[in-house]
Amino acid sequence: MPLTMPEEILLLMLDDETGRLNDRVAPAGDYALVGAILAELALEERIDTDPPRLRVKNPAPTGDDILDGVLARITAEAEPKDSRWWVETLVRDAEDFRDAYFDRLVKRGILKAEEGRFLWIFSERRYPVVSDKEEREVKARLMSVIFEDGAPEPRDSLLIGLTQAAGLFPLMLAPEELEKTQPRIDAVTRHEALNRTVADAVRDIFTEIARYAPMM
Repeated sequence: MPLTMPEEILLLMLDDETGRLNDRVAPAGDYALVGAILAELALEERIDTDPPRLRVKNPAPTGDDILDGVLARITAEAEPKDSRWWVETLVRDAEDFRDAYFDRLVKRGILKAEEGRFLWIFSERRYPVVSDKEEREVKARLMSVIFEDGAPEPRDSLLIGLTQAAGLFPLMLAPEELEKTQPRIDAVTRHEALNRTVADAVRDIFTEIARYAPMM
């Protein structure tokens, strides 16, 4: 069974050595995860973006309980909202989404759950990788798009947009490689209309957080 985009983005954010989310993706990682859920609904042809609004294209359930819960919330909203509004609203439940997707990856044998302590005081759960096959395949797919010409698949374009919005590429590429491929990354992320709303919303929100964080 193929990974969903939220599962793919979580694997990209995970530190393989510690089993924790990489510190460098916080707090953008939660927004990227929510963006990935919306992107998956778009790929399932359940939602669409008609700027400046995000609308329900088909309210039929997908069979995925997480996606269907989000789809039901979008359907129930009396007035259409834009992608940024939905990202900011759904991110309040990011911890629940994250835990649910981690549980799925554990059940599939991709990760394992370990209970531990942080600073010897606070309990925490880590998710060491059992099989890195899936993560390697995701990274290889992204690299093939970035380093080759040609029109990307919609899924790859959306995932690359969210990966960039979450600031993950510096963890995957050497500085000189990133500098060389940045124009291609930018071009790929502009390929899908949803990227220009969801991924841009994630990136804008992260920029605002970074701007005001020193004042907090």
